[in-house]
Amino acid sequence: MTHPAENTATAPDGEARPEGASAIGAGPVRRGGLSSAEVAERVALGQVNDVPVRSSRSVKEIVRANVFTRFNAIIGIMFGIILVVGPLQDGLFGLVIVANTAIGIIQELRAKKTLDGLALIGEAKPQVRRDGAAVQVAVAEIVLDDTVLLGIGDKVIVDGVVTEADGLEIDESLLTGEPDPVLKQPGAQVMSGSFVVAGAGAFTATKVGRQAYAAQLAEEASRFTLVKSELRSGIDSILKFITWLLVPTAIGLIVSQLAVEKNDWREAVRRMVAGIVPMVPEGLVLLTSVAFAIGVIRLGRKQCLVQELPAIEGLARVDTVCLDKTGTLTEGGMDVVELRVLDDAAPHLSPEAPLANHLLDDPALLKQALGAMGGADARPNPSMQAVIDAYGNGAGERWRVLEVMPFSSARKWSGARMLEPAGSEASWLLGAPDVLLPAGHPALTEVDELGSRGLRVLLLGRSEAALEDDPAATLEPLGLVVLQQRLRGDAADTLRYFESQKVEAKVISGDSAVSVGAVAASLGLPGAERPLDARTLPTDPEELAEVAERTTVYGRVTPQQKRELVGAMQSRGRTVAMTGDGVNDVLALKDADIGVAMGSGSEATRAVAQIVLLNDSFATLPSVVAEGRRVIGNIERVANLFLVKTVYSVLLALLVVFTHVPYPFLPRHSTVLSSLTIGIPAFFLALAPNNERARTGFVRRVLRLAVPGGAIAGTATFTAYMLARANHATDLKADTSVATLTLFLVAIWVLAIVARPYTWWRLALIGTMGGAFALVLVVPWLSDFFQLSLAGTRDPWTGVAIAVAAGLLLEVVWRVIVRRIGEES
Repeated sequence: MTHPAENTATAPDGEARPEGASAIGAGPVRRGGLSSAEVAERVALGQVNDVPVRSSRSVKEIVRANVFTRFNAIIGIMFGIILVVGPLQDGLFGLVIVANTAIGIIQELRAKKTLDGLALIGEAKPQVRRDGAAVQVAVAEIVLDDTVLLGIGDKVIVDGVVTEADGLEIDESLLTGEPDPVLKQPGAQVMSGSFVVAGAGAFTATKVGRQAYAAQLAEEASRFTLVKSELRSGIDSILKFITWLLVPTAIGLIVSQLAVEKNDWREAVRRMVAGIVPMVPEGLVLLTSVAFAIGVIRLGRKQCLVQELPAIEGLARVDTVCLDKTGTLTEGGMDVVELRVLDDAAPHLSPEAPLANHLLDDPALLKQALGAMGGADARPNPSMQAVIDAYGNGAGERWRVLEVMPFSSARKWSGARMLEPAGSEASWLLGAPDVLLPAGHPALTEVDELGSRGLRVLLLGRSEAALEDDPAATLEPLGLVVLQQRLRGDAADTLRYFESQKVEAKVISGDSAVSVGAVAASLGLPGAERPLDARTLPTDPEELAEVAERTTVYGRVTPQQKRELVGAMQSRGRTVAMTGDGVNDVLALKDADIGVAMGSGSEATRAVAQIVLLNDSFATLPSVVAEGRRVIGNIERVANLFLVKTVYSVLLALLVVFTHVPYPFLPRHSTVLSSLTIGIPAFFLALAPNNERARTGFVRRVLRLAVPGGAIAGTATFTAYMLARANHATDLKADTSVATLTLFLVAIWVLAIVARPYTWWRLALIGTMGGAFALVLVVPWLSDFFQLSLAGTRDPWTGVAIAVAAGLLLEVVWRVIVRRIGEES
C-alpha cells in the first residue's frame, strides 16, 4: 500500500516519479538504478546472472546419450569381432548401428535448435532501472545491485532486498510450500523462484547467478529431458529384462557353436554373432528418441514450446482438461460496454456530498473516478486496462490519489483512497459485485441478468473507511461497469475436438459463476448450464471429489481452490491438464499432471508449465494431443516388431543350444531380415499419423502381442530349418536359405498385422519390402553377397507352407489377444 501525497512526487534524491508511482521505502537505495558504467564494471567482475538455463540438452549430452548406450556397446563388440574373423559383409549390422545413431543425433540436434529458438522467444524480459529509466533486459544480463521492477505475475529472477513496495504480495509456495502470499515491505528479503500475486514494487539484486536460492532448481526444471514417462520407463524395463536374458543365452550359443564347428572356429564365431545381434532391439530406443524429437519440431512450427519432452506424451494421456476462462476461452483483452449508475446510488451518499447532487444527472464524475483509479494502477490487469481505454489514465487535478490497494485474486477487488474534487476524502473500490455486495442486494439481480448474457460486471463503490480498515464492509454502491470479453474464435472448435476424443473439459475461473457459465454455454460446453459458485464447495476431500466428478463449470474459484479441485480429480484416477495465464493459476498448473501456459501470460505460469503456447492459441492444444498420440501409438506399434524379433532370436538360440546344430543364419542374413521386416518399416510407421487414444499398460500390451508372435515365428523358422537339414545336412547354405525365406515370410506377416489399418502407403511399404527381398533372391550378385541360394523346389515350398500356417496362427492369436486387451481397457 502506498501513501503518495501528490500525483507527481519528487523523491529525496530529486528524481521525479510519475503520477500513481509507488512510495520509496527508507534506506540507501539507488533511485535511478545502476549507471551503464557500473553495469559494465560488474559484468567485467563476473557479477552477472549467468545461470545457464536451457530448454534442451547440450550437444555433448546429446552425442553421449545416443552413442554410449548399453546395446551400442554390445553391437560394437560384435562388429569388432566380425572385423577380425571376416568377411566384411557379415559386419553390415555395424554400419546400420552407425547410421541409426547418426539419425538420432541429427534429429535431436534439430529439436534442440527448435527448442532453443522458441525458449529465446518465450524467455521473460524483466525490467530493471538503469540510468534513471526502466529498460527490459535478458535474464542473463541482470547484474549485482541491479534495481529489478516487479508487477503482478512477474517471477523473482534473482535474490534481493525490497526497496519499493506498493501493496507488494509475493507467493513463495514454489519454494517453501506455504500457500499464503507474503506482504513485502521495503527491507524484506525476496527469493528467486517466488512470484508476485498483488501490487508492485522493486528490489535490489543481492545474489545473482549460481548463488541465487533457486538457481539450481530453475536450471533443472527447465532442462530438456527424455525421462519420467510411461513410454520411456516401459521401454527401459523391457530392455533391462532383455539384457539379463541375453547374457546366458549368448554364453550358451557361443559354447554350442564352438562345439558344433570344431574344425572352423571362424564360422562358429560368425554364427554366434549372428545369433546375438538380432536379440538386441537397438532401434527401439532410437525410434522413440526420433519420434519425440520430430514431435518437438512439428509443434515448434506451431509456436508451441515443449519445456519437458514427456509433456507431449503426458497430454496425450490426459482425460480431463481444466481451463481458465480468461485468456483461454476468451482473449486477454476486454471492452467496456457501458457504465450503469445504480438507481439507489444517491441516497447512499451523504446529503452534503457534492457528488450526490450531480450523480444522477451526469455519470461523468464516476468516469473521472474510474480514470483516476486506472492512473493509480502501476500494473493494470485486463479489466482495469479496459477501464483505462474507456475513461483515460488519470483525471487531472480534480482527483488526487492518496493511497492504493492493488487488485488481489483473494480479495477480488482493487481500491484507491482519493481526494475528491470537492475536497472530501474517500476510498473507491472496483471489484466483484457478489463479493462487495451483501446477499440479497437489489443490484445483484441486475448483475446476474448481465452475467447470464456472458458479460462481465464490476461494481464501483465508495466508502469513508480507510483502505486498511475493510472499506468493503461500509461500501456505498454507485455503478456497474459492464465489460464484454472477447471470445476466442477457435475455442468452440477446440472444445468439440476434446469432446470427440472423450477428454472432459472443465472451466475453473475466478469470475462470477453465472458469467462463466454463460461464456461456456455460448461455446457449447456440455454441463455449462449448471455453473457452481466455488464459495459453496465442500472442504471435505471426499465430498469435494464427488462434486468435481459431476460439475463442469466453476466460478469464484480462489487459487487454492483451483489447486484442490485438480487434486480432487486426480484422487479419482483422472489424468489432469491445467491451462492458464495468470498468477492465480500457478498452484494448479504446478500440481496438474500437465501444465499449459499461454505465452503472453505471467512469467510465473510459464515457469511452472510443461508446455507454453507462444502464440496464445488455445487451438494449438489439439495438435499437442495429436502429436502425443502419434508418438505413443506408433512407438507401441513398432515396439511389437522389435520385440517379436528379440523373442524369436532368443528362441532360435535356445533351440540351437539344445539340439547342437549350427545356428541357421550368418550376420548378413540377420541384417537383411532386420532391415526389411523391422528397421526400414519401423522408421516410417513411427512417424505416421496416429489418432488412437493413449492408454496405460504399455509394457503388458506389447509383451502380450510380441511373445506369442516371436514364439510362432521362431518355431516356424526352426521347423523349416530342421526339415531342410534332414534332406541335405551337408549343404548349410541351402538350409540357411530356406530358414531365411521362412522367417522373412512370417516376419513380413507380422509387419502386415502391425501396420493395420491399411492405407495406400502402408500397403506400398509392405510390398516394397517384399520386392526388395525377392531381388536379393533372384539377382545373382545380391544372392552371392548374402549367400542365399534356394536349392530345388520341395524345401523352399515347404518353408512357404510352414510360413503360411504360422501366419494364419498369428492371425488367430493376434485377434484373441487384441480382443482381450480391448475388453480390459
